[in-house]
Amino acid sequence: MLRTGQDYRESIRDGRQVWINGEKVKDVTSHPAFKPIVDIRARMYDMAHEPKYRDIMSYVDSGTNEPNCTAHKLPFTQDDWHAKRRAVDAVMNDIGGVVIRVGDETIGEMWSLYDGRDVLNEVDPQFAKNIEHHINKAIRNDVFHVSANTDPKGDRSKRPQDQDPDMLLHVVKETDKGIVVRGAKYETAAAYANQAFVKPTIANWGDDKLSDYAVGFICEMGVSGLKHICRTGFAGRAPAIDYPLANKFDEVDTLLVFDDVLVPWENVLFYRHTKAAAYIRSCLHRYSAFPFVQRIIFVADMLIGAALHNARQTGLEKQQAVQEKLAELACYRETINAHLTAAIATAEKSPGGLLMPNQSLLYTGRVQACSRLPAMMHLARELCGGQICVTPDSSMFAEAEAGKWLKKFYTVNENWEAEDRRRLLAFARDLINSDYAGHRVTFELFAQSPPFAHLNAVYRNFDWKKPLEFVKKAAGLSDRVMKS
Repeated sequence: MLRTGQDYRESIRDGRQVWINGEKVKDVTSHPAFKPIVDIRARMYDMAHEPKYRDIMSYVDSGTNEPNCTAHKLPFTQDDWHAKRRAVDAVMNDIGGVVIRVGDETIGEMWSLYDGRDVLNEVDPQFAKNIEHHINKAIRNDVFHVSANTDPKGDRSKRPQDQDPDMLLHVVKETDKGIVVRGAKYETAAAYANQAFVKPTIANWGDDKLSDYAVGFICEMGVSGLKHICRTGFAGRAPAIDYPLANKFDEVDTLLVFDDVLVPWENVLFYRHTKAAAYIRSCLHRYSAFPFVQRIIFVADMLIGAALHNARQTGLEKQQAVQEKLAELACYRETINAHLTAAIATAEKSPGGLLMPNQSLLYTGRVQACSRLPAMMHLARELCGGQICVTPDSSMFAEAEAGKWLKKFYTVNENWEAEDRRRLLAFARDLINSDYAGHRVTFELFAQSPPFAHLNAVYRNFDWKKPLEFVKKAAGLSDRVMKS
């Protein structure tokens, strides 16, 4: 059944151990660092119950005749993907910003395991049954599902077993009830999520067929022994009127410490099987890359909107140099849009019978979206001008004597008075020039693996045969060259 925002809040009041800013958190739903982003996630749950959004955010399951979350539905048709895209669009437009880790971009990682049931059956048929169970559970219980990937890693020149073994999460023992794991993982949104799909980051296992580090499982975020040690949040550092994005949309990242955590056997998706671990690394983002990249369209829209408003209010929009920069931002935005649209239009059947976005188009679109983002932010910075880094904060505009001068010099014309000018500059500063802005650039570059892995995904999924055959024919090469 679809949960409400209050249902979600109650579900994460489970006694979880969370620390931030040097203190232990009693309730993540009310703590100042977490409350804004928890409220946004709760808003997403509530949207599914409102007449305006009900048909966008939910669908009626044909088997149970119950409403379920559109984002969690297994994709079998192009219409399923169009529906998912509409749901993300609805959320971003309603909240007036961008959030990345809210569940729909990580549930797809479980669909990748669904595609790999044959691989899991080689290990133990029960593991394939477990993944089907957890996918159905996520659909029916409407859980907030995230993904725990990155380890602290330690000294990467050494094997895990040649240093502190806890640098990579691993199994320390088996029991009748399940496996016991130790180690740590980094994960965005873990402190206010319901569960995580935990899996290894190692892609190359060499000749190893068995390894205690080759383990994947579903972990409840309030389980005994799991500790959430969070980075300092951006919310509350400065007034929201001066930093509107940082105070509302900060998605807090967490070091998850697994201190002898028991994982029940029914939650284990693969264990000690390096083939299964390598498989999931090779196709982890087969589905999840789509909603992740879709969100960057809204980042592009914010860059365009902030830059264009600034150009218009200062009367520079008609200059060719300004128009060229704005057109470059538009090309960036539409390049992402085109890749996603084409990825659905030429979608492919997956090994497990689902419909996956065209993999070559999806991954090349992700490279364009992530790799060009820093340059596009700098372009927007140029268009917004130097005032984003020299403008006083709102308290100075409110001060009786100084405020008179600021009102005089920040009023541009009858349409752009000082307060609107100040608000636009504050928004632009938070979008492209603040601590939060720098954090978001790094996050977008690495949130779905680092840039080199993005290019590796393109290499694995691009159809190299077509250009090779075209050149073979055009150059008059012999058939032997295709065998080399």
